[in-house]
Amino acid sequence: MTDTDPTAFIRTAMPLCATLGVTARTLTAERVELNMVWTEALCTSNRILHGGALMALADSAGAAVAYLNLPDRTTRTSTIESKTNFLGAVTEGTVTATAIPLHVGTTTIVVETEIRHRDRLVAKVTQTQNVLNRNT
Repeated sequence: MTDTDPTAFIRTAMPLCATLGVTARTLTAERVELNMVWTEALCTSNRILHGGALMALADSAGAAVAYLNLPDRTTRTSTIESKTNFLGAVTEGTVTATAIPLHVGTTTIVVETEIRHRDRLVAKVTQTQNVLNRNT
């Protein structure tokens, strides 16, 4: 990665992260950790954090770890598949998405992301990122 502030890097690379208030804790090829604070604006009924907001957080963490693992002479990645299991509701506080690469290939990168609220697992996401060459 560059010497840029991790949160600034994430928000510049993925402007939706700025909209969602995402901050970056860790940005390495082995692990990406992103945080998002619960706000009423990101909720469904009953003040529950929207699943789409959680999925956007996980997708952003997965994309970041895939980007940091891109093969030489490639510069971009795109999600081609994502599966989310929701395991609990979030009604306050901060959630943390931790993404790790499971497979780093020349055409795809598979990532697993856990979203936790404190120590409780609230979502598990597996996604496949397509490695895009310069001409695609």
